[in-house]
Amino acid sequence: MLHTPHPSTHPSTHPSTVLTVNIGGSTPSIHTDWPTGTGIDKRPVDRPVRVAAPGPKGQGGSGLAGDAVCDIRHHGGDDQAVYAYAREDLDVWERELGRELTNGVFGENLTTSGIDVSGALIGERWRVGSELLLEVTSPRIPCRTFAGWLGERGWVKRFTQAAAPGAYLRVLEPGEIRSGDPVEIVHRPDHEVTVAFVFRAETTERELLPRVLAAGDALHPEARKAALKYRSAQAI
Repeated sequence: MLHTPHPSTHPSTHPSTVLTVNIGGSTPSIHTDWPTGTGIDKRPVDRPVRVAAPGPKGQGGSGLAGDAVCDIRHHGGDDQAVYAYAREDLDVWERELGRELTNGVFGENLTTSGIDVSGALIGERWRVGSELLLEVTSPRIPCRTFAGWLGERGWVKRFTQAAAPGAYLRVLEPGEIRSGDPVEIVHRPDHEVTVAFVFRAETTERELLPRVLAAGDALHPEARKAALKYRSAQAI
């Protein structure tokens, strides 16, 4: 099983950083029924990128200027404006899969270094560069488009079992960022609900769902709705 390094037990030897900012356009795919395909093919860019809240889900796509989120039924919007994944976890997957995984290959906008992304708390806030303020909202749930893009047999199951999903974030304060910007965690809420915890609750350990409500309003509205529904069903 993939293990996500945690700063408390695996201290970083370098500051927390955005290694690369990754954006991409639409790519045709047989793994989605969305007519414009998928925006999963993200590549690092060596220039500043403006980041702002894109609007409600179903209307807004990516929070990054010039970045495509195609199927806005399931992706993008204010609560999934930015997707971050740790380079440390990509390195583990490289060893697991025996192949090179470049920054952005998981469709992440930010490839980070020195941050336990899946161990981040829901509601945790990151200052990226000097302007941008982001808030952690939820994990990434793997789909068939992701599996088709990577071309790995049984990928959805493997990714789910690893429980290192990376984090979606909302934009609290817009700003311009670029590859190499520092990341400072400026707020950590007082609860147990990490990105990985929510992921497990939504996938393999549904009995955990009521406990994700401790994250309060910072929790992605869809995760909150699922947790409330589960709790109500258990009370009957």
